[in-house]
Amino acid sequence: MTAAMRDPMLPRPFRIEKVRRELSDTFTMELVPAEGGGFAFAAGQFNMLYVFGIGEVPISISGDPGDGGKLIHTTRAVGAVTRAMDSMRAGDVVGVRGPFGTPWPVEEAFGHDLVFVAGGVGLAPLRPAIYQAMANRQRFGKVVVLYGARTPDDILFRRELERWRGRFDMEVHVTVDRGNPKWSGNVGVVPNLIAHAGFDPLSTTAFVCGPEVMMRYTALALEKNGVGREGIFLSMERNMKCGCGLCGHCQWGPHFVCKDGPVYRYDRIADLLAIREL
Repeated sequence: MTAAMRDPMLPRPFRIEKVRRELSDTFTMELVPAEGGGFAFAAGQFNMLYVFGIGEVPISISGDPGDGGKLIHTTRAVGAVTRAMDSMRAGDVVGVRGPFGTPWPVEEAFGHDLVFVAGGVGLAPLRPAIYQAMANRQRFGKVVVLYGARTPDDILFRRELERWRGRFDMEVHVTVDRGNPKWSGNVGVVPNLIAHAGFDPLSTTAFVCGPEVMMRYTALALEKNGVGREGIFLSMERNMKCGCGLCGHCQWGPHFVCKDGPVYRYDRIADLLAIREL
């Protein structure tokens, strides 16, 4: 059965091939289709993951969109469903519905400087777009990754960040809210890194993902440094249940985040983002 023919409300069984501990409360699952075949998605999209007998939860895809053989999700164990996932092991089966939502406009950014700004676990939804940018590196100007974590122990994908920083064709800057005696890097919030990143603001596309307050101040900092609102994209989170815009749980002003988002151009949502608790 093709993806176009599938009932979007019917979970497809996927077998867990590998579970990897990222942080004390964060893990990555590598999934393969139990029935064979592949899984196509665009960077920035999400799936509804179903733990049989427990429930389902929306989780952004964190793997490489160029590798259709594996489906990778990284999440924090914060609720009943994700805690149940955290206890699962290789060979267990989960249900997958998706992919849903709007992607990061990576191809539309060809020819521009590309700036990724992530906070905490927000690096996971950005990682597919970073992979896509690296696979098409010659099509961009400067590529910059700015990442902020609470502490050095909370840095997600640390080894990957180190590998990216070791390349000669991209920049990676990491900051933490609170350092420790072993930390000699930047200390402060991630928007503080923007002024020193050295990209061309008149030819920059920025992708931002993290806690909502972090994204709000990051967008303001990008604007202050000359990036137009039409060149800033943010990934929003809301309580998504159906993934198809039917149930209304994720309504945000006039938008249904599961269908109209999660990736939005900043100039289209700036007024909503300024309303706290919306």
